[in-house]
Amino acid sequence: MNEKLKRFFERNGKAVEAELARVLARKGAAAISFLAPEPATLRKAMSYSLFAGGKRLRPVLVAAATEACGRPASASRLAGCALEMIHTYSLIHDDLPAMDDDDLRRGKPTNHKVFGEAIAILAGDGLLTYAFELAAENAAKAGLSARESSELIRVIAAGAGARGMVGGQVADLEAEGWLTKGTAPLRDGKREKAAKLLTYIHTHKTAALITASLEAGAIIGRATGAQRAGLRAYGLALGLAFQIADDVLDVVGDKKKLGKRGSDEANAKLTYARLYGLDGARAQAGAWLNRAHQALSPFPRGRAAVLHDLAEYVVARDR
Repeated sequence: MNEKLKRFFERNGKAVEAELARVLARKGAAAISFLAPEPATLRKAMSYSLFAGGKRLRPVLVAAATEACGRPASASRLAGCALEMIHTYSLIHDDLPAMDDDDLRRGKPTNHKVFGEAIAILAGDGLLTYAFELAAENAAKAGLSARESSELIRVIAAGAGARGMVGGQVADLEAEGWLTKGTAPLRDGKREKAAKLLTYIHTHKTAALITASLEAGAIIGRATGAQRAGLRAYGLALGLAFQIADDVLDVVGDKKKLGKRGSDEANAKLTYARLYGLDGARAQAGAWLNRAHQALSPFPRGRAAVLHDLAEYVVARDR
């Protein structure tokens, strides 16, 4: 990560951390006067995963897109928090025994290991629904019109839902063991089918929420039609490059740096590394990186410098 991008991450990451702490600590009106706004256990479980570390990539993308469109990052801060809450909820649910059954996340015990499965599920639900409260609040504070506000909510919901991240997760679960089924797993057109399935999974599971982050910034930044289309295309390319890099890191990365045990191989996951090999996967990541750069053509280079740098970082990172 170059110094300019590092400073952008640090500045916006700290601002997001502070805003997340503020919104989680605030007290709303209790539905029943003698009760707190939410149970303390639920607040602890939500905070545990939300502040467990991580790159804050999605809020940084919201900030970068907003600035590229000519408004300050602060104008979209709550929307960035909303996207981070949705991402965190997805990780809590992904780690559950019914899904990936992981014990560690970012080097710490997963939420259900600390609070139990029921509270972990509800903590995820709490973060998901709180995210839409914050997105609506951001729309009001940014002075968006009713049409712009509804579009902001629609874009985030679509990226997170059945036709986005959740749909991709279902396809990912159904694809476990797919490569090893049958006696000749990669013959008779199965490799081509596997490639299409893999692209579907990660266009939805990974790229959809990344794209929603960029479109949220575009809406709040009042992007032109060409700028928003460019950010949408950039989000798809960035999301797929990010996932391919993840698949490669799962094979060659330092598990201590990654903060996890186990591997996609052990879970019989369909991945780019398993389908194409490490060199083939790296070549695919490079191709998507080039597409990400090309998608930013509606912006002057200086305005989109952070987004260009971010694409390079996503492919080159070691965690």
